[in-house]
Formats: sequence, C-alpha cells, structure tokens
Amino acid sequence: MEVILRNLTKRFPSRDRKKREDVIAVDDFNFQIPDGRLIGLLGPSGCGKSTTLNLISGLLKPTSGRIFFGEDDVTDLPPENRGIGLVFQNYALYPHLTVRQNILFPLQNLKGKDKLSKSEMLSKANEAAKLVQIDDLMDRKPAELSGGQQQRVAIARALVKMPRVLLLDEPLSNLDARLRLQTREEIRRIQRKTGITTIFVTHDQEEAMSISDMIVVMKDGVVQQIGKPQEVYDNPENMFVARFLGTPPINLFVGQVKDNQLYIGKDAVLRLKGIGNQEVLVGIRPEGFILQEDGPLCCTLSGVEVMGRDTSVVSQNEASLNQTIRAIVGTEHLVMETKVRFALKPHKVFLFNRETEKRIDFEVEA
Repeated sequence: MEVILRNLTKRFPSRDRKKREDVIAVDDFNFQIPDGRLIGLLGPSGCGKSTTLNLISGLLKPTSGRIFFGEDDVTDLPPENRGIGLVFQNYALYPHLTVRQNILFPLQNLKGKDKLSKSEMLSKANEAAKLVQIDDLMDRKPAELSGGQQQRVAIARALVKMPRVLLLDEPLSNLDARLRLQTREEIRRIQRKTGITTIFVTHDQEEAMSISDMIVVMKDGVVQQIGKPQEVYDNPENMFVARFLGTPPINLFVGQVKDNQLYIGKDAVLRLKGIGNQEVLVGIRPEGFILQEDGPLCCTLSGVEVMGRDTSVVSQNEASLNQTIRAIVGTEHLVMETKVRFALKPHKVFLFNRETEKRIDFEVEA
C-alpha cells in the first residue's frame, strides 16, 4: 500500500503562558512511501517522528495536510478504519491473556462482513504466530515470556489482520543489544515475506540504516533528508545529517579554504578546485583517515583501541570541534608515537557552510 503525506503539519498549543506561540511538532511534511517498502523515520528525541507515526495511524489529527493510503484519503478516518497494524515500544500486551488470546484479540473485534468464524480466527492466529516463530508459546502468558518473545507477540497481533500499513514505534528500545540485533533482522524478514508497507520509528541510526529501504532524517519537525541509507550516509545534505549518522560519529573541524587549499588549523590537507576562499566546517568520517608518516594532518595521539577487526586511533587537534578524534584503521597499523599524521580520503571529507551548516560541494585537484 502506497502512503502519501501532503503538507502534513501538526501544531500543539504552547504550555508556556509567557510564550503563546504553538509548538510545531511536524512542519509541512511531504513524502510518498512506495508500496511494500520499509521506511525508517529517524531523528533525536523531540524531532517529530513519533508524532508523524501517530498522524498516519489516526491517533492524532493533523492541523493541516492530508494522508492517503493509495487513492483513499484517510485523514479523517479513525484508526480502526484505516487498516493499520501498530506496535508500541512497551508491547502493550494484555497480561491476563495467553499469547493465543492476545493475537486473537483484534480478530474478535471485527464486525459485519469482516467478522470471522472461530476456526478462521484460530487459523489466522496460528499463521501469524508461525510467521514470527512463537507458535510453541501460544498457551503462555506475557509474564512467562522474555522481552524478545513479548515483542514477537505484539508484532503477530499487529499482523494477524494483514494490515495495509504496519507502524512500528521504537519497537526495540526495551531489548538488550543482542536481542535488538536478532529482532531487527526478524522484522526485516517478516516485512519482506508479507510485503506490507512498514514505517519504523527509531532514534538509533544503526537500526534504521540496517533494515530500511529508505530513511527519513528529521529535526525539530522538519525533514532534513530522504534517501537510501547508504546514499544519505555518503552524501549528507547538511551538518546535522552528517553528525547524526555514523558510529563512531563524524569528526568535525574548523577549517578554511584559501588559494585552492583546504586548511585544518595550519595544516594544508587537500588541494581543491571550484571553490572560493572562505571559512568552513570540515567533517571527516572515521574511516576517512589514512595513517601516513608524511601525512598532511598532524594530531596528538591520545590512545589506541584495538577492536578485533579494526583499530581506533584516538587523537586530538586544536581545530577539532569533537573532544577527541577517532580514526578507524586496519589492525595491521599500530601506532605508539606521541604524534600521528594522516592523509585523507577525499570522498570521506565534507565541507559545510559555517552559518547555514549546509554542505558545500567541491572537487579535489589531482
């Protein structure tokens, strides 16, 4: 099911008596979600991603704008008539009911032409349980299940009606790291198998990038960038997007372009063309550093962290906006000097306007 958001805006009245201006949680959101895709809504707390999900579900009514499921305008429809499945962060299972009864609950509320016989409901509940691999737990109650198993029950309950759109609101936040990894892989498998259009809300960029077909990065209710995860990572439109995506985070420096040279502090690190003299902010991904004895960027070594496959060289530089600089290099490169020097991979270097923080395109001179 294609989902179309047109000029979607949500305002809340200000609780501050001195400040009468409304709080804009979602600001003129336009997006067309293709049928059968998994979309990640990504951003920090308070960016508007959960509000957007609640608008799509019908739990909130937009201040302005329209919501379409295919050709159907669902903006004024209540949640129960939109054909959605909704999974919450806290699972929201009925503790006094068994797994089977929890999954059956949405089917038992169907009325009219949609009403099913008892055998049909049981068949659908069993199918949903098998899909999420909990068919051997049907007689247990939620208290007898692990966090990961409870989450699977919540997903099965959302899927049992085969909704037009599946909405997941930070569904993995309550799980430990290993379970989160397993469950996000399971969500991706289920989504591919069912082909249901799915919208996944998270503040964890690694989660969003690993399972989403496309991600939407939001800040203060405004969409910052939309695209395939790797494309957004490789080509951030502004400094916020560059900083939000990536683990370890991008390294930021105060820089300057002068006479076709990019300077970080006193070090001329790259020769550029097609860009005039100006003050800039420089972002370098951790994997964008190359340890080199005569490298142009000089830093003071703080330590070396060996992490199995990779080595993280931790250093400092007076021009850095980060407390420390992290460079990811191969394990064969072990450095024990007081100073380290780096060459830079140009495609891992980004320039940003100091005032607007928008990305500045540049070319490297050969």
